[in-house]
Amino acid sequence: QVQFVESGGGLAQPGGSLRLSCVADGSIAKMDAVGWHRQAPGKGREWVALITNGGMVTYADSVKGRFTISRDNAKNTVYLQMNSLKFEDTAVYYCNGVSGQAYWGQGTQVTVSS
Repeated sequence: QVQFVESGGGLAQPGGSLRLSCVADGSIAKMDAVGWHRQAPGKGREWVALITNGGMVTYADSVKGRFTISRDNAKNTVYLQMNSLKFEDTAVYYCNGVSGQAYWGQGTQVTVSS
């Protein structure tokens, strides 16, 4: 069992930036992939970005070119750099890891508002 803890959420203006962090209490290097999802009010959970153990990254079309996912295996940490934020990026952001099963964090709130 691996626990993830997200941080870095908060309030940002449109066009602004935030950097989310997600620390695992176990090794993420052994996981097949780690990634981020989000859930906006009244909507289902949406996949945002993924980085595999081999370093391959993929993004949802809605964030491509604006968000960057990265991982630091030595720190067991996954990051999501979010730039050029839009109102529609407002959501609770969850990180997760996959290793035979999926492990999830509790989420961090991101609000984009002027």
